[in-house]
Amino acid sequence: MIDIIIMLIRSGIVLVFGIAVSILFAGVHPAGAKKLALPIFYSCILLIQLLCWRFLGLEITMKLYPFITHMPLITLLVLYYKRPWLISISSVLTAYLCCQIPRWIGLVVAALLGNPYADHIGYFVAMCLVYYFINKYVADSVRQLMERSKGSCLLFGAVPLLYYLFDYTTTIYTNLLYSGSPEAVQFTPFIISTFYLIFVLLYYNETQKQTKAQRERDILASQFQHAKVELDAMRKMQNNTMVYRHDMRHHLSLIAGFAAEGDLKKIKDYLDSTETTIDALTPIRYCENETVNLILSSFEHKARKRQVTLQTDVRLPEKLDLKDTELCALLSNALENAISAVDLIEDEKLRKVYIQANISGDKLVISTENAYVGNIDMEGDLPKSNKKEAGHGFGIKSMVNIVEDHGGLFSFETEGGVFIMRLLLPLGKAPKKP
Repeated sequence: MIDIIIMLIRSGIVLVFGIAVSILFAGVHPAGAKKLALPIFYSCILLIQLLCWRFLGLEITMKLYPFITHMPLITLLVLYYKRPWLISISSVLTAYLCCQIPRWIGLVVAALLGNPYADHIGYFVAMCLVYYFINKYVADSVRQLMERSKGSCLLFGAVPLLYYLFDYTTTIYTNLLYSGSPEAVQFTPFIISTFYLIFVLLYYNETQKQTKAQRERDILASQFQHAKVELDAMRKMQNNTMVYRHDMRHHLSLIAGFAAEGDLKKIKDYLDSTETTIDALTPIRYCENETVNLILSSFEHKARKRQVTLQTDVRLPEKLDLKDTELCALLSNALENAISAVDLIEDEKLRKVYIQANISGDKLVISTENAYVGNIDMEGDLPKSNKKEAGHGFGIKSMVNIVEDHGGLFSFETEGGVFIMRLLLPLGKAPKKP
């Protein structure tokens, strides 16, 4: 009688443990009225188990366990808690696998103490500890792993599924494992070894992908930061120009002093020096937009130092529905790439970069054209950088990311020795959140 009572208590606790762990792995957080679902479901399943045990016997009940317990639990997760089928199945199978840990600990405790009741005590204590460990350290990681992709969920659920099938095939529906069949005994080590090797391979590949993606994100973030710093420097240059203009009376006073002395050479030298400084500081006015004027002025100066001609056809309004850092990244990367490509050309007639920017309807259109030497290899729709240094090739990726975030279009083409870049960004449209 005592043994029957203990077995009933044990079955009830196992059911609570299995349901609770399945809920954790599936990522279910019952709230409000949904909290009643679990006690009701638990009571119904326990009642069904007791009725089967009473009228069909323990052996038949164990064979029916997947149909009267596991399948209803999977159905509850899918239909009531709206969890995907694959995640629900993997969660229940993984919870079943976790039940084996306290079972084995209970057997070890009973063997060490030589008392059969020590099995139950060790089993209950181990179950509490395992649940605490899963709830605190494991559940979130398992849930995120299964939600990452279907492939990840399938890979994760493969071992619990195979163990589930193995356990029921060799211990419940047959007696292969306890009969000492070599095939049955060696099956678990075979599965563990195989999936360990698969896990190592897939984990390494996944780590490599994540490392590469993180490196690209870091470089793109660095480019945005560089664009911000460059824009701040351009604005500082504009402020210096305003200060220089404010101090013009001092320059005129000094020139008047040179004139009073009759020293024409000092006047000429001073005017040349002042003119050079003002040219370097004063942004050229290309359009109504201050940010665009600052960027183009900066690259006009850079192009002139490299003896490259920058030809512009820019008609942009004072206000654009685009962040200054994004606008700076688009124009700076486009012009930097174009000027660098033209700088390799020896023919003076071809050392030109043409940039056009305007508003067409509700869209911002930016295009550049420049000659180039050698070949331009394409990687998909994007030109592939031939330079091996870290960071090269990310200028184009940075532009493409901005365009795609705004739901725009881009194209990179070559035609008759000329590289043509076109960007089209819808304005007034919020960028996509990552």
